[in-house]
Amino acid sequence: MVNLNLNTREKIIVYGAGIFIAAFVVVQLIIVPVFEKQDELAHRLAAKRQVLSEIQQLKAEYEAMQQKIAASRSQFKRRPDDFTLFSFMDRLAGQTGIKKHVSYMKPSTTVNDEAGVTLSRVEMELQGISVKDLTRYLYNVETSENMVMVKRLSISRTGREEGLVDAVLQAETVET
Repeated sequence: MVNLNLNTREKIIVYGAGIFIAAFVVVQLIIVPVFEKQDELAHRLAAKRQVLSEIQQLKAEYEAMQQKIAASRSQFKRRPDDFTLFSFMDRLAGQTGIKKHVSYMKPSTTVNDEAGVTLSRVEMELQGISVKDLTRYLYNVETSENMVMVKRLSISRTGREEGLVDAVLQAETVET
């Protein structure tokens, strides 16, 4: 050890500098990393909470979809085994009294590869029909227990009589 003859004032300065350097090293090597780690953990926790919130939202959406699927399946099971969209549309036209306005009915089927289902469609042209009768027919199609929906509808005025229209509609349902 080196023996330095320092006066009291110099010793205080040297000890103060030593304490300052030691405190600086402790702060830089221990305290600052602890606070940085704490901030990092707080950010990670916030991100994880956000992810958890999104997962919970997706879970709720998934459960709602599962309920809709279960309801659709039970509705399909209640549909008669011999159900065909063409016969349903024809029978409904007779029940609502618009069968005499049917110009043509053209059935078709398509396979939706994404969903893995077969869609049954019927395109129907109605000529010289009142808006009231058309509305009643469309209402009966859409509200039936057979899960049929009107996919497209085109209405134009007929040149013959006032208040009558021509309509082309396309109804669709999933085949079981």
